[in-house]
Amino acid sequence: MSRYVSPLREAQAAQTRLRILDAAVAVFGARGYSGTSLAQIAKEAGVSLETVKQNGPKAALLLSAFGHAFSGADDDRPLHERPVLDEVLALPDDAFMTAWIAFVADGNARVARLWPRLLDAALGDADVGARLEALQANRRADMSALIAQLRTRGLCRSPRDDAELAAAISFLISPEGYAQLVLESGLDHDAYRRWVLHAVERVVLSA
Repeated sequence: MSRYVSPLREAQAAQTRLRILDAAVAVFGARGYSGTSLAQIAKEAGVSLETVKQNGPKAALLLSAFGHAFSGADDDRPLHERPVLDEVLALPDDAFMTAWIAFVADGNARVARLWPRLLDAALGDADVGARLEALQANRRADMSALIAQLRTRGLCRSPRDDAELAAAISFLISPEGYAQLVLESGLDHDAYRRWVLHAVERVVLSA
């Protein structure tokens, strides 16, 4: 006999998880990984500790919170395999790169303060480290898929190896770069987007 699943209950559980992830972004960002407890996340989310534990463990919550903050979706797959980029991929060639950079820049703005917390946590927690490596593997896959997309559209004319170009664009659009240029150096968000677009055009796309 198949188990009946209530759509209402599923929707409520999904909303609760979003509240927990929003709370995790706030608490991890403010307190760091070692300074954050599941009880603090529960208090911030307005749910029970047991409910947070059901959405844990702590390492998984940190990585899920990062992914949720960056893309607005709780999904472990690489970005290029998810519908979140469908609208960008559907754009004509002359609008594609600007929209893609805008998507990444907005995501970086949401995770810039959380990213160093994640790196620090990975140094002291093997579970976080393993989950971070999976995240980085997804990022490398996304950059490779982006270079392939740019080649297909005729936007990338560089004779350099695609792996080198993927590494270069990953560096240029990194959360670390956002933190240095915006949080530390004072560029506003629009100026940051223009800088990244110009850098990608010069370093990655040009022949």
